Amino acid sequence: MKRAGLAVALLCLAHPLAAQTCTASLSGGAGNCSTAQFVASMTVNAVVQLTLSTTTTSLTAPASADYDAGFVANSGPSATVQCNVTCRLQISAATANWSATATTSVAPRTKPAADLTWSTSAGGSFTGLSTTPATVQSIPATGGSAPVSIFYQTKYAWGLDTPGNYSITVVFTLAAP
Repeated sequence: MKRAGLAVALLCLAHPLAAQTCTASLSGGAGNCSTAQFVASMTVNAVVQLTLSTTTTSLTAPASADYDAGFVANSGPSATVQCNVTCRLQISAATANWSATATTSVAPRTKPAADLTWSTSAGGSFTGLSTTPATVQSIPATGGSAPVSIFYQTKYAWGLDTPGNYSITVVFTLAAP
């Protein structure tokens, strides 16, 4: 019986000492125990996210009145940005010219990227696309932005825009300083 009691007493004494370093003061029957402290650390990198409502926009084919007006208006995608740093939503053309294939015996013309103009307002000031990125919106490091709508106006001219299938790749870039 003495051996069993001694073994239990040794186990009880050894267990707290194996788990932590403890300094106790037993004056007045109360005890304090201090354990070693550690520091948790991490690195937070710049994180940005761009979500587009669609990755394609079908532009309306021009009618006679559109040639007379000089353009056709269309709605493009909306862009939503999330960022933990200040960032810029930018727009550009992947190439200086539209790609084109003939639909008749008439060869399609070389249509410059600038014939697709963009704005963040349907009635706003429109800017021609370029291969150099233009800033659509600057976003502070507040976590994100409300969706930004993009509107297009495609320029047309009677003597220049011949029959054909035209396409251009529009590039949206999220840039952080």
